[in-house]
Amino acid sequence: MYTIVFHEDVDNDLKEIGHTSALLVFKKLKQIAINPKIGQDLGNKANLNLSGYKKVYVDKKKIRIVYKIVDDKIEVFVVAVGKRDEMAVYKTASSRIQ
Repeated sequence: MYTIVFHEDVDNDLKEIGHTSALLVFKKLKQIAINPKIGQDLGNKANLNLSGYKKVYVDKKKIRIVYKIVDDKIEVFVVAVGKRDEMAVYKTASSRIQ
């Protein structure tokens, strides 16, 4: 089982999406801890280099979790959680990994 590690700003992301969606995010994170490869690979999205990162949908595809698997530490690093509106979650993720 992988350990879930959050970027320091993910707490703010969870507050923005609301309590109900946050609960669904945590439920999905439990699944990711068991099988981190369930997400889809991200590559170059809208000129944002997210190679090596994965995304998974939550709340009927309204919310995305962007994360990276760190096999040598047996952890999943969650970079961003949010809505896709105008690629917002991907832009946030890209800015946090640079």
